Amino acid sequence: QVQLVESGGGLVQPGGSLSLSCAASGHIFSINSMGWYRQAPGKQRELVAGITSGGSTNYADSVKGRFTISRDNAKNTVLLQMNSLKPEDTAVYYCNAVVSTFIQPMMRGYWGQGTQVTVSS
Repeated sequence: QVQLVESGGGLVQPGGSLSLSCAASGHIFSINSMGWYRQAPGKQRELVAGITSGGSTNYADSVKGRFTISRDNAKNTVLLQMNSLKPEDTAVYYCNAVVSTFIQPMMRGYWGQGTQVTVSS
């Protein structure tokens, strides 16, 4: 099995910054893409940012220029640096990873438990 553990959420004022971290552990053979999603109350879960094993990134239009995703392949971690935060960024943020394990070689997606980000004055 694979576990994704997120950290770094919290309360921040508009214009502030937060950094989210996600660490993958378990019987991991390889990790393909990693990413961050978010879900606000009453809304569907949406992709915020993604990054491939080769380092290619993609972002939701709403966060381009403000958020930066990065990963450390040696540590199986993915980071999301969030700057110039807005109230509309308030949501539960979920880490996602597409992983192949020694037990289950076929790639499949795994989710973290989520971390709350609240942007409010």
